[in-house]
Amino acid sequence: MVLPIVHYNDPVLRTKGAPITVFGPELAELADHMIDTMHDAAGIGLAAQQIGQARQFCVIDLARAERDFEWNLDGVPTPLDLIMPMALVNPKVAFLAGEDTIYEEGCLSFPGINGDVVRPDQIRVTFQDVSGTPHTMSCNGLLGRCIQHEVDHLNGVLFIDRMAKKVRQGIDADIKELARQTREASSPET
Repeated sequence: MVLPIVHYNDPVLRTKGAPITVFGPELAELADHMIDTMHDAAGIGLAAQQIGQARQFCVIDLARAERDFEWNLDGVPTPLDLIMPMALVNPKVAFLAGEDTIYEEGCLSFPGINGDVVRPDQIRVTFQDVSGTPHTMSCNGLLGRCIQHEVDHLNGVLFIDRMAKKVRQGIDADIKELARQTREASSPET
């Protein structure tokens, strides 16, 4: 089922998610709905805040992306097709030694708005799956960037917050217009 995606200026996007403590069929079903929603919007990641739920939960899918990144899951270089799409529950990111990279990011909560963001290239993420099983993934490139973007959402941080001032100024008018549209859409009709 495709769920509505929350757009910028909705307060839930600035809300730190509550940890997930209950695992099972309902969480697996939510993951399926979020994956459907992400695919329908042609995205590669979606956080619970983007569907109006302030929870420590996100999904990603880079199965169809150009594989210009490296990864291993629980210390094993697992085939990407076996792990994507994936759900990350209660994820925690650690930055590993390496270079920072600049990449133009977009966001499903900011349709049509993109901008360069600097992020560490190498990360390790610890998380649980929808059954509650703990995992550790080390990765870089687009996969690492996507995870960082989604985990930021789970903590109420948006990609526009990570932009250099000059980059942000270049898209500020579009952001203000989106904020206005979101306000109008959520205002009760008079």
